Amino acid sequence: MVKDLTQGNPQSVLRRFSIPMFISMIFQQLYNIADSVIAGKFAGEDALAAVGASYPITMIFMAVAVGSNIGCSVVISQYFGAKQYVKMKTAVSTTLISSAALSAVLIAAGLLGSRGLMKMINTPENIFREGDLYLRIYIGGFLFCFLYNVATGIFTSLGDSKTPLYFLIGSSLGNIVLDLLFVAGFGWGVAGVAWATFLAQGIAGALALLALQRRMADIPAQGRVERFSREMLGRIGRIAVPSILQQSFISVGNIFIQGLINSYGSSVIAGYSAAIKLNTFCITSLTTLGNGTSSFTAQNLGAGKPDRVRDGLKAAMKLSAVVTAVFFAAYFLGAGPALSLFLKGEGGLAGQTGIAFLRIVSPFYFVVGMKLMADGVLRGSGAMKEFMIATFTDLLLRVVLAFVLSSVLGTTGIWLSWPIGWGAATVLSLYYYKKGVWKRTLAE
Repeated sequence: MVKDLTQGNPQSVLRRFSIPMFISMIFQQLYNIADSVIAGKFAGEDALAAVGASYPITMIFMAVAVGSNIGCSVVISQYFGAKQYVKMKTAVSTTLISSAALSAVLIAAGLLGSRGLMKMINTPENIFREGDLYLRIYIGGFLFCFLYNVATGIFTSLGDSKTPLYFLIGSSLGNIVLDLLFVAGFGWGVAGVAWATFLAQGIAGALALLALQRRMADIPAQGRVERFSREMLGRIGRIAVPSILQQSFISVGNIFIQGLINSYGSSVIAGYSAAIKLNTFCITSLTTLGNGTSSFTAQNLGAGKPDRVRDGLKAAMKLSAVVTAVFFAAYFLGAGPALSLFLKGEGGLAGQTGIAFLRIVSPFYFVVGMKLMADGVLRGSGAMKEFMIATFTDLLLRVVLAFVLSSVLGTTGIWLSWPIGWGAATVLSLYYYKKGVWKRTLAE
């Protein structure tokens, strides 16, 4: 069902809207973590390293999907908040058509360039073949992943955070079952992990599009809805392109860091791969709350209610503090047991690497949480320049400091680059929010 986020108590509205999104994210991360857990437990440390080595490359593709999700959701939310349903439907149709075309181009480029990308990040020979195989299968199913992410963005734009949750629950459970069947049952190793993801994403993507089509038919619109509008594509692109660039540059930065980590050998790669999955679980949780704040901001600015945005950010900050406290306790105090989900033992180099990473970065989850909530307001208002400045500050500091500090402190220097980058970027995001650059709307 669609929900108007411009009515009711801002804190309770945002909380009810965000919680299903948060649960959806948990299942999505279970989806991702299951691949690494089952690979590490049933196919060995090299299989875990192979999946992990290709991870930053797959995140480049996800960056495009997530950036497109953000671009369409901000514009559609503002039209929905302003009750301009003809333009809203035009934006939805334009988004789906352009997303399908873009994903086809990316699939072709990815399949042709996968080996070159794996070589570029110094993937060790003992895991190269399986890492490349996983990457190729993942890229082959990217259309489903792309369209699913865009459909999810559209649902949340309409204030519906529950429908994506239902699809994700089914998809995540299906992925885990297929992982166990293909890897533990059939012994397909890394290929089994990749095919399980391919099939689960394909089913979720198809069902999400069918549900979206029916949802659009239920929303009345008086006037002609264009199937594709260049003007609307430009409007969406003004949000989506900076978001895609921001997400992509982060992924490219992670590739440089992955290349640096790969030089330390497959055991360090395996430990980092396990730890970064756990870290991503936390960061994605906070990003999901930020995305909810974006939709809330966009709808309320579209309706001309900026005061509700301030109250919404306060609610988001409170939710963020609760979430970060849970992850901090789990990772700082229980790093070893958490990593044992992926690794057969936590006493070796892989386990030591993962524990060191988590204990260095987890105390700073509270800091990055504040940044991501403020980013939600900036993004939802269309203040993309300021949003990108803060994000690129984090990225550049992390990449540069990883290389500089690792020359003196080894892998510990790489891990220290995370909290330093987060801290600087948080200061900028909060400054831009306080400055009031978000007090504008894209809706006409």
